This record gives sequence, structure tokens and C-alpha cells, in this order.
Amino acid sequence: MTDTPHLPAVRGDADDPLSTRVYPAPARAHRTPFQRDRDRVVQARAFRRLAGKTQVFTSRASDHFRSRLTHTIEVVQIARDVACALGLNEDLAETLALVHDIGHPPFGHAGERALDKCLQQHGLRFDHNLHALRICEHFEQRYAAHRGLNLTLGVREGIIKHSRDYKPNEHPLLEPYMLGERPPLEAQIIDLADEIAYLTADLDDGVESGLLEIDHICDHVHILSRCYKQVAAQHAGVEQKYLFNEALQLMQHALTDDLIATTRRNTEAIGAKSLEDIRLHPRRLAVFSQQAESERLQEKRYLYDTLYTCDALENEHNKAEEVVTALFNFWIKNPEELPQSYFDESVEEGLPRIVADYIAGMTDQYILLQFPAIRRAIRR
Repeated sequence: MTDTPHLPAVRGDADDPLSTRVYPAPARAHRTPFQRDRDRVVQARAFRRLAGKTQVFTSRASDHFRSRLTHTIEVVQIARDVACALGLNEDLAETLALVHDIGHPPFGHAGERALDKCLQQHGLRFDHNLHALRICEHFEQRYAAHRGLNLTLGVREGIIKHSRDYKPNEHPLLEPYMLGERPPLEAQIIDLADEIAYLTADLDDGVESGLLEIDHICDHVHILSRCYKQVAAQHAGVEQKYLFNEALQLMQHALTDDLIATTRRNTEAIGAKSLEDIRLHPRRLAVFSQQAESERLQEKRYLYDTLYTCDALENEHNKAEEVVTALFNFWIKNPEELPQSYFDESVEEGLPRIVADYIAGMTDQYILLQFPAIRRAIRR
């Protein structure tokens, strides 16, 4: 029996252009450049703050709900699984999974939408991928000789391009990151690993919260229903919640296996032999099959209709928008109330961007602690 051939992977050795850094760094004989990047990300303050940032439910609701950090760990597990199966660079895939959400503000997507809305009033936008790059290149300060984490080109490119393609003419400052080309497969798989992780976790947390019911999910989400029936047939008489847990694992495995098989099939179909072949292909090769994509979209619509937009979470989203908007507007009108380091940065970077940077770095708990004092100051 012959081994399954590997797909074109990022080398990641000392001679690989994707291993280069902006500032020279002495080599470490027992660690690859991407392993070192992984450690730099894990040791970053912004990474640690993910423990205090919302995934779907605020951390105040239950200790069992996912935070941005625990979600990130689940994405890492899936990304390494896929990378290993395809013979890709596991160190690069792991690092990109670890860093993929580092640019998210507090309150999850609700906080991001509110911050983006605030910035639009000043002709700017908030994009968590671009903010993640800004954190890694500018705000993290761990070295005496330079600002930023000094990550490799491969990781910085993947931070920007793992989930979407940016147009070169709209983002000229990102020219070094080859915007006109597809990212390596190691970056392409991250967005789908993220999808698999949250599609599984959000059903789990939704049931844990009491907002979703297992029977209702099985009636409306085909892939989960199929997995649940398979598990139930194997474990007659077992309590429903345990069957549901097993079905979630089976669904995650099914989506992961589909991503592996489809990515391999697509890559082999174009005869890709090198990273250049991956980059120059007009479409991403890491995708789900047509059936899995249809089922993914069905589940995603179900989660939007029944969970993400339900009254309980809408109240949280409205609160998030109120808090983010109030703090943003207060510091725009009173920049002297910013911490001195941010006030100093505003001279060069512009006040709206710096206020957004400050808010985006906060955890849910920290921003909620700021809100009462700011609200009192606004009312005076």
C-alpha cells in the first residue's frame, strides 16, 4: 500500500522567502521559523485577552460557553488535522489558526459591527483581519529593537488572506502580501476549519443555553440529523444529551473529512506541483464539496434564524452597540481622556483609528467597567 501523496506545501526552511522577517532574528537550531511564530503569538498580550472576549454568548452567562480563546483552540485542532492529512506545513497552519481571531474587538461580531459603523462616520472601516496584522506589526511590544512580533512573511500573509481576498487597488499598503495571488493551502484551510469549529460549537452552546432544542435542530439541520440518527442506532436507550454530543463530533468529523478530500481532489485536478500553481489558480482550492457546502449553508441559516438573532442575543448585541458607540464618541470628543500612549499615537495615526484601536483591544469585562464612568461623564 502506497502513501497518499502530499499536496504542495510551504517549505518553511531558512531559504524559503515566506520564512523571512522584517527585522533579523537569530536562528534557533531546534525550532522552525513558524514554530517560533507560534510561540510569539501565544505569548502575546492580545492572544491572552481572547479569554475575555465573546464568541457567541458573553462569558458572564456561563463558564461553559466558548470564549474567543477556547474557540481558537478548537480551530487549531481541526487545522492541524487537515494539514497533517494533506501533507501541508502543520506549523504554519497551527500558527495561523492561533492568530486568526486576534484582531476581534469585545462583544464578538456585534462589537465589530458597532466599531465599523463608528469608523465609517470618519471615512474609515474596521476589519478584524487587518486589525490583527496591525496588532502583530505595531501594537505588541516585546522586543528592545523594534515594535511588533516580527512574524514571518508567511504568517503575516495568512493573517490577511486566510478568509478573503483583498483587491490590490483598494489596499495599496498591503502590496508586499501578494494580494493578486491566492494564499498557500495552509492559509486557505483556516477559514474552513473556523467554519467547522463554530458550526459545531454554536449548536452545542445553543443547547447548553436553553435557546435551542435538540429535536428542533434535528428537524431543520440535515447533516446533524443524519449524524444523530446514526449515533442513536448504535446507542439505544442512551440519554439524548449524550447522543447529541456524539452526533456533534460525528458532524465535525464528516465536515473535516470532506474538506480534506475535496481540497485534495481539487488540487490534483489542476495538476498542482508547486506553491506557485496554488497561488496562480483563479479560485481557492480548499473548499467543501457541493453537498457539504449546501449543508453548511443550511446550518448557518438555521443558526442565524434561531440563535444569532434571537431576542436574548439581540439584547446583548444592542447593549454592545450602545457601549462601543458611547465610548468611541466620548474619546473622539475628549481625546485627552485617552491613556497617554494612545493620545500620543493619535497625532500620527489619526484620532478615530487610535480610538478604535483602544476599544478593540479591550475584553468584554474591561469595556463594561469603563462604560459607567463614561456614561456619567457624558451626562454631566
